[in-house]
Amino acid sequence: MIQVNTKKIERKTIIDKAVKGLFMAIAIMCAMIIVMIAIFIIVKGLSPFIKKYNINGSYYRVSVSKFIFNNTWYRGPNIYGVGFIVLNTFYVTILSLLIAVPISVLTALFIAKIAPRKISIILNAVIELLASIPSVIYGLFGVGVITRMVDGLANIFGLQTAGGQSTLSAVLVLAIMIIPTITMVSITSIKAVKNDLINGSLALGASKMQTNFKVVLVSAKSGIFSGIILGVGRALGEATAVSMVCGNAISGPNFSLFGTTRVLTSTMLLGLHESSGLDYDIRFSVGVVLILIILITNLGLNMLKNRIGNANGK
Repeated sequence: MIQVNTKKIERKTIIDKAVKGLFMAIAIMCAMIIVMIAIFIIVKGLSPFIKKYNINGSYYRVSVSKFIFNNTWYRGPNIYGVGFIVLNTFYVTILSLLIAVPISVLTALFIAKIAPRKISIILNAVIELLASIPSVIYGLFGVGVITRMVDGLANIFGLQTAGGQSTLSAVLVLAIMIIPTITMVSITSIKAVKNDLINGSLALGASKMQTNFKVVLVSAKSGIFSGIILGVGRALGEATAVSMVCGNAISGPNFSLFGTTRVLTSTMLLGLHESSGLDYDIRFSVGVVLILIILITNLGLNMLKNRIGNANGK
């Protein structure tokens, strides 16, 4: 019997090592793919500032300073500017978060703590379904519904829009897209709050509403912030839906809600297959800028999240 048990243990150990090695190999392969993609984008994105391109018989390269600070996307033959696009991107992202975060957190609180069980299950399924809808569907909804709403709203105030394509349309589409992401993470965080805290609050005389807002949400705020970080990542990286409703202004920055705008992702996407040479490679330069912005934003938000977590611990 002892020999049999020893063989079983050895077999399980071998299987565990094999599975561990398989998972390690998959993780390394995924990491290598990500690194290779990043290297390709960076190398391709830096080439407009290093090598010269033949344009109408003359050779040009792009100026780094003009690329960063210029307020016009393109002026021939070799002047490109991404500075105003960065500002527009942050502006659209912040406005979409101002709409999406309160709705997401309150929806998550309702589903996790207030709604009856059957309604909670149905709403949770709806949120999961919304999170799985492809971006192009949201874009089509934006073109068919949101742009018309925005155009009608502009007419009420005596303003003009490019058929509804505007900053406000892009903000609304992005807000609708990131609400499911933030809501799902927030639901998980709220459900993780210990019942002892809730029961203690109720025992001290607090109402259910006071407990939900002052105990549950406060205790879950670190997890909710994680959802917001994911929402920011999706907002910054969304291309298809935004490019369909933003109007893609040539110059800027433009902070008018009813004016057309341009973001980094739409700049990369539009005309990519029709462009060549410098006009093609410069879109990878925009991708490098986007990667840097996402990295810096995520690092900053995670540092803020860690501070929130430490404050919670104290």
